[in-house]
Parts: sequence; C-alpha cells; structure tokens
Amino acid sequence: QVQLVESGGGLVQVGGSLRLSCAASGNIFFINVMGWYCQAPGKQRELVVEITSRGSTTYADSAKGRFTISRDNGKNTVALQMNSLKPEDTCVYYCYAKLQSYSDYVIRPYWGQGTQVTVSS
Repeated sequence: QVQLVESGGGLVQVGGSLRLSCAASGNIFFINVMGWYCQAPGKQRELVVEITSRGSTTYADSAKGRFTISRDNGKNTVALQMNSLKPEDTCVYYCYAKLQSYSDYVIRPYWGQGTQVTVSS
C-alpha cells in the first residue's frame, strides 16, 4: 500500500508565506513525478507545479516566480514553498505522485488527502 501525507497548510495573510510538505510511504519501487494540485470550491483540480525524478519542473503560470517546488528522491518527499500569497491561492492543495509500487508493473497516480490553504486579505 502507498500513502501520501501532506502537512503545512493553514491560514495566512496576503503577502505571507507557507511551506507544504508531502511524504510518500509504503510499497514504493520508483516515483516518476511528484507535485501539487489545487482545488477551489466548485472548481476542477488544477496543476500548480510538478517535478520529475530528474528535477525537471512544470509550473502553472500563476505559480511562477512565487512558488518553488523541491524534492528529495531518497526520502520520497516533496515540498512547496509558497511566497507572496494572494487570496486567489486559497484552495485545498493535494500532493500527488506518479509511481510504481513493488506489487505493480505500471506507473499509477496516487493522491494525498489534501491540506487547506487560506489566504486572507
């Protein structure tokens, strides 16, 4: 079994910073991509940023210049440093990973439970 556990959400004022962390654990053979999605009420879950095992990153335009993703392949963790937060950054942030477990031969997506980030003006 594979689990992704997030931490670090909360309430912050406009212009503030938060750091989200996510740890993947379980029967993991290889993690290809890790990243973060955001889902606001009534909206679809959208990509914020992702990072490959080699360190290549893809940022949403809204995150460029403000958010930074980092990853520790040895610990199966990913972090998201969010600076200069805006009210529109308010959403539930989901950690995800595309990985292969030892009990499977394909790479599948796994999701964390989500952590709320609220930016107040």
